Amino acid sequence: MGGIKGYISIREASYRWGVSERRVNQYCADGRIPGASRFGRSWAIPEDAKKPADPRIEKRGGRRQT
Repeated sequence: MGGIKGYISIREASYRWGVSERRVNQYCADGRIPGASRFGRSWAIPEDAKKPADPRIEKRGGRRQT
C-alpha cells in the first residue's frame, strides 16, 4: 500500500502509539499533531510525530490525592 513519502496513516499511528484509530483522528482534528495534513477524508501524519500527551493527566510529583 503506497502513501505519501514521509507520512503515515491514522491506522499506522494508532499501532505505533497503542491507541484507537478514532483517538488518532481526534488528535488530528483538534490540531494536536504538528504537521498533520488533511487530504479529502484522510489524514497524513509526519513519520516522526510523537503521541500527544493526555491533558487529563496532571504531571506532578508524588501520589494522587483522593
